[in-house]
Amino acid sequence: MTKKEILKRIEKENIQFIKLCFVDILGRLKAFAITRRELEHALEEGMGFDGSSVEGFARIYESDLRLLPDLETFNVLPIAFDGTKTAMMFGDIITPEGKNYEGDTRYILKKNLEEMNKAGFDRFMVGPELEYFYFSSSDKPQILDEGGYFDSVPVDEANDLRRETILVLEEMGISVEYSHHEAAPSQHEIDLRYDDALKMADKVILYKLVVKQIAAKRNIYASFMPKPINGFNGSGMHVHQSLFSKGKNMFFDGKDENYLSKTAKAYSAGILKHVREICAVTNQWVNSYKRLVPGYEAPVYIAWARRNRSALVRIPQSIVGYEKSTRIEARFPDPGANPYLAFSVMLKAGLEGIKKGYELPKSVEADIYEMNEIERKAKSINTLPGSLLEAVEEFSKSRIMREALGEHVFSKFIENKKIEWDNYRITVTDYELKRYLSFL
Repeated sequence: MTKKEILKRIEKENIQFIKLCFVDILGRLKAFAITRRELEHALEEGMGFDGSSVEGFARIYESDLRLLPDLETFNVLPIAFDGTKTAMMFGDIITPEGKNYEGDTRYILKKNLEEMNKAGFDRFMVGPELEYFYFSSSDKPQILDEGGYFDSVPVDEANDLRRETILVLEEMGISVEYSHHEAAPSQHEIDLRYDDALKMADKVILYKLVVKQIAAKRNIYASFMPKPINGFNGSGMHVHQSLFSKGKNMFFDGKDENYLSKTAKAYSAGILKHVREICAVTNQWVNSYKRLVPGYEAPVYIAWARRNRSALVRIPQSIVGYEKSTRIEARFPDPGANPYLAFSVMLKAGLEGIKKGYELPKSVEADIYEMNEIERKAKSINTLPGSLLEAVEEFSKSRIMREALGEHVFSKFIENKKIEWDNYRITVTDYELKRYLSFL
């Protein structure tokens, strides 16, 4: 939409408030509202805010920043969302000098997409599958149902919640592919139809907001925490991805037995080779590593396969040999990640594989969980980091992560994650009290 069209719609639909949105370094949505009287000024010059109060942003003496709305992100929240009609826009964060702010993670993704363009590709297509839980409150993970994978009513008591959520998303122009009950009790999934990475990252933020808001209207808490319940599967964010050039899917090769091009194989090899370096971003919380353990469907072992869902990277086979649908599926990220950074680091690792011609190792179609350590070593199958600390150590040594995120975000991210680990390390948990208090 043009500025004129946006202003006309605001007037026609009598929309009084516009939320200007961005995310902090951790991917948490931040927003401030302006009146429609201020919108024309905001579209021309942006709106100022204090960056020193935002996690991972500016220091106090360089705190003046502006949010310049991106016209392409204009959206109207349906009345069903919260009872009012409010517009929303994401934007670019600008310094007083008029430059893009290096701490803006949306800008980080834009820069990595520019690098992709230089490498000869014009579209990075992604399709995330975000899993989440419904609980009766945010105080403790009390489940609403005992349903399992693809279960339907009456076992799936949240079916109406998902339906209402999808209707709101569709009204906002966010296309939903399908939804269903997931494997764990009270666990659900709504999959978004694939789109360009920047648009999809915006959609992921809005998707999480809508899921939570629709649940809250019914006094239910929706959680994207990676592993909220002990003994059950955690929640992942499997990311389907492919590269296009001039309308052609560069991951497709009709002559290959797996229909994968050399580009797709090198890209996948890049993900596999650098995955331990990027885990701190795609799995950024202490709790993320409670999900990445054997036995709960989450990938732990660094390998790829065509059909094997215990592998870290999988090649979906829904329509064999169909060019547009040829893609890889990265199964390790979780929905607690900042989507702008998660898409950036996976793209960077994949492009590194293409640039340097990485060779994709042999696929592993056997169930890796059933292998013993000797069998895994024989197939050169390494593992993901076992903790946030280990992931941050790998991340901090990575040249390509420093290049992908830029010095500011790279340093701030490490600083934040080390603080989180230290806070976790000094906290006495219920496990320790139950395990040790009675006999030590």
